Amino acid sequence: MKILMIHPHDPLDKSEPWTIRVTSIAHEFTKKGHWVKLCYFPLALNKKHLPGQINAVELVPLDRNPSPLVFFKNIKTLLSLCEWADIVHFQKCHHYASVPAVIAAYIKKKPLHYDWDDWEEKIWFESCGRGLHSRFIGFSFKVLERTLPVLADSVSCASGHLKSLAERFGVRGVRLSETPVGADMEKFNPSISGEAVRKKHELLNHEEIVLYVGQLHGAQYVDLFIKAANIILHKRPNTRFFIVGEGFMEWKLRRMVHELGLGSRVIFTGSVPHSEIPFYIAAATVCVAPFKDTLVTRCKSPLKIVEYMAMGKAIVASDVGEVRKMLGGVGILTSPGDHNAMAEGILLALEDPELRKNLEKASRERAELRYDWPKTAATLLAAYEKIR
Repeated sequence: MKILMIHPHDPLDKSEPWTIRVTSIAHEFTKKGHWVKLCYFPLALNKKHLPGQINAVELVPLDRNPSPLVFFKNIKTLLSLCEWADIVHFQKCHHYASVPAVIAAYIKKKPLHYDWDDWEEKIWFESCGRGLHSRFIGFSFKVLERTLPVLADSVSCASGHLKSLAERFGVRGVRLSETPVGADMEKFNPSISGEAVRKKHELLNHEEIVLYVGQLHGAQYVDLFIKAANIILHKRPNTRFFIVGEGFMEWKLRRMVHELGLGSRVIFTGSVPHSEIPFYIAAATVCVAPFKDTLVTRCKSPLKIVEYMAMGKAIVASDVGEVRKMLGGVGILTSPGDHNAMAEGILLALEDPELRKNLEKASRERAELRYDWPKTAATLLAAYEKIR
């Protein structure tokens, strides 16, 4: 099968890690013998020296500059690519990618699949507020996220809540499937050593690591993790807390750490290439996914959770949205938005080695059973077959 995939971000830039889903799925397609071309929108200013492929996936850079001329140029490129494709697959609702994808697929009469992985309208408002400019962009997300599921021939949703939204917006039956995130079971596995990370950060042998991996923006709630760290350090002062990721909230989080007097006990690593994330998780004693109960978090299928599971780690996570279903009893759930409950859950995992050992074994087994990329890819291929 010839599959044309369109994504509004840049898989070659580590500041946009949310491309992991599309690149992982595309790679699985090629492993199954399909041909894949992935259109993306690079951040790089010099587009002449961009790589032509990732693994066996051919890369096609498009232009994200906001001008009518660029918009129509992208449509022209996609029209040509649609001639080649058997299926057109686009992810996310950003107008500069989704609208040209729909237009090109309709003109060339090609089956169109929409992969919906986040409620972008709610993420935008939660992260960027409701100023005049923000409201305008948020309105465009709102219109597109209600229209695209109806325009597409089939829709896959990363969470049960998104699937319910798609049904509410008019998608029914065989056109709709649920496709959660996965993990690369080879790159993320319990045999990986975290010693290099411990040495890099000069940790002593008796120091334990509690780890958060993810973006540092308004919809991630890393403040809960820091507040929980403040409680834990009064009882277990030899614990170190790692925050792996970057985002526009980092300066506020650093200020919180300073005001709480946590100093070197909380380590901000900054952005880390996805290929290095397994080593940081390997170094951790406990891995954490903190959330508040919002419309954003109810729709999430958090990548960090499946990668923690694939690494065979004890996980403490807020009980919201997909989290309970994803963990399936192999992690410690705490009340969303409650840093005291988060601290209690982390302390429980730190202070009970037997419990931690059981959770670690069950986490890996759970990931292998349900949350690997080949299973996600197989679900999508089945959805394609229904609309060809």
